[in-house]
Amino acid sequence: MDKPSTTKEEALTPFDYTLSIIGGKWKMKIMYQLAFHGVTRYGELKRRVPGITYKVLTSQLNDLESDDIVKRVEYDQTPPKVEYSLTLRGQSLMPILEEICKWGVHNVPDSLTLNELQ
Repeated sequence: MDKPSTTKEEALTPFDYTLSIIGGKWKMKIMYQLAFHGVTRYGELKRRVPGITYKVLTSQLNDLESDDIVKRVEYDQTPPKVEYSLTLRGQSLMPILEEICKWGVHNVPDSLTLNELQ
């Protein structure tokens, strides 16, 4: 992720910071699944986020982990076992995501399909 400029003219606003954490096509979907299902293994998460590739899921999880939104626990066993969950910081974002969902429920046109959004 590119680091934002810190010159006075281009100072990072709180809004910009929040969008840098949750922005993009996949991060909010990943966070929602972790909030709804709790601790989730990588393969389960891949199945629960339709359309995401393994590469993108890994990248997005790494970003969310580095921003302290997602916790990753790797178990030393064969086969490998990795679990993901929301941190307290990640959980604190969930009311915002819920409000975004509510807005969508009340404002999505009846004729709009998921394929048209992608």
